[in-house]
Amino acid sequence: MSSVDFLSQEKIWFDKPRYDEAERRFYERTNGSSQPTQDVGANSILQDIARARENIQKSLAGLKTTLCNRGSGQPSLSQQSQLSSSSAADQGEIICRIKSLELENHSLHKVVDDLRAALSKLECRVSVLEKSPAAVTPVTTPSVPYTNGTTVQQKTSAPVKNEEEDDDDDDIDLFGSDDDEEADKLKEQRLKEYAEKKAKKPGIIAKSSILLDVKPWDDETDMVKLEECVRSVQADGLLWGTSKLVPVGYGIKKLQIACVVEDDKVGTDMLEEEITKFEDYIQSVDVAAFNKI
Repeated sequence: MSSVDFLSQEKIWFDKPRYDEAERRFYERTNGSSQPTQDVGANSILQDIARARENIQKSLAGLKTTLCNRGSGQPSLSQQSQLSSSSAADQGEIICRIKSLELENHSLHKVVDDLRAALSKLECRVSVLEKSPAAVTPVTTPSVPYTNGTTVQQKTSAPVKNEEEDDDDDDIDLFGSDDDEEADKLKEQRLKEYAEKKAKKPGIIAKSSILLDVKPWDDETDMVKLEECVRSVQADGLLWGTSKLVPVGYGIKKLQIACVVEDDKVGTDMLEEEITKFEDYIQSVDVAAFNKI
């Protein structure tokens, strides 16, 4: 039996306060005592409670009738089982979600800890680098000479000592001898021998390849004679190469000739000066290309 049916069938004595009051007055009159009666407020409260109980009983009775009329609307046992199974499935899904969130939270905590450790290591390294900065040595670039507007790349060759020269230098003992004169003589002798050995050693000869543009005065200039004049310039360390005629315009052609020179013996200024001496055939000389060999 449901709680609604139980309340609707329960019998309540709603008029009990009035009977209690009547009984009290009867005994007071019988005993002849003059006790004060209850105040009007208490009686009114008891009456209100009684009315409320009566209204509750009436409402419960009406609810029972409506439930009986709508008996077909009550859920069956299968529906109740379905509802219970759906609620159990919902609870299982909620539990699975809670477990997945806990695992994700644990992995995130681990990632945060790793990031904090890496950050602390980086801070330590930065602090160490700031305390001891590496010394930076300035790199000096050798000066590059210019020849007629073209740059010349110099090749620096460091002197290479043989093992014999190193042994000879090691044999010099400037402070081990007590006799200063003998030490000076020995030093001079060793230096003289070292200078002779160095003089005998062949040095590296720096050479350059130059391409010259020789321009005539006009289109009537004999280019064969012009080339003969250019090749007639001879000097120690100068070797002429191939040549060709390159058209300039209006029937005029210029002579483009190559040569190899030793840098210590022949320069471009000397070549231009010697070639331009043939004023009858040659107007000007320009350096088209300059390369180190």
